[in-house]
Amino acid sequence: MDLFLAQFAKLFPELNLALGAGIMVFSRLLGLMQFAPPFNRKEVPSMVRIALALIVTVIVTMLVKPQPIPEHTSILLAILLNYAFGAILGYIANCVLAAISAGGDMINMQMGLSSAMVLDPTTRSQTSILGNYFTILGLIIFISAGGAYWLINAFIRSFDVFGMYQTIIPLSQVINPDYLVLLTSNVLYFGMQLAAPVLLATLGQDIILGIISKTAPQVNVFQLSFLFKPIMGALIMIWILPMLISVITDYMTSYANIF
Repeated sequence: MDLFLAQFAKLFPELNLALGAGIMVFSRLLGLMQFAPPFNRKEVPSMVRIALALIVTVIVTMLVKPQPIPEHTSILLAILLNYAFGAILGYIANCVLAAISAGGDMINMQMGLSSAMVLDPTTRSQTSILGNYFTILGLIIFISAGGAYWLINAFIRSFDVFGMYQTIIPLSQVINPDYLVLLTSNVLYFGMQLAAPVLLATLGQDIILGIISKTAPQVNVFQLSFLFKPIMGALIMIWILPMLISVITDYMTSYANIF
């Protein structure tokens, strides 16, 4: 088999370079799609992801300059490193949506909907209804704000700083560390900003119900809170939804330079 591959490389050198480069590009693209939105969603069938990865691999292989395989290079190790590098890019892109999902979880808990949990097929864990809603909303805004262009641009640029057959991943040259630290540290902060209107409204409602319970002890305030909190939260959500979309869009575009 080794003799056949050696003879094939001598007879068809350009085709051999293209095939080797295509394998590395395909493995890196699979790692990216495994974690990057929207390809990490279980709603996207695996066959669709593989077919799209093959099409993009052919296009990207023609754009990048295929390099000959260095001697004493493990092909399997190169494939694993390219997959890991693509997974890192996808994970960074997925961190952008983490803050939006955190805001939805805060609103869900404050509205008293913690018992209404659904199974998220993407993470295979129980998630809140509003957290899942905010995740899908953020995903739509991410696509409309140019998130797909950021991913493609980062994927193509990654071959300039991390070659197909290198063994050391230079993270500092691929992403902006300051933006990455700011992004991960502001997950709770931005989630609190999204949930602030609902949190303040329900807090005011709790104060009013507390005053009622002191002035009229015969009123069952505990049961009233279960009725009023979801209604109040839903009304506030409907009222501030256009502003939330604008805030999330600004948040997405502010991190466009992370790649």
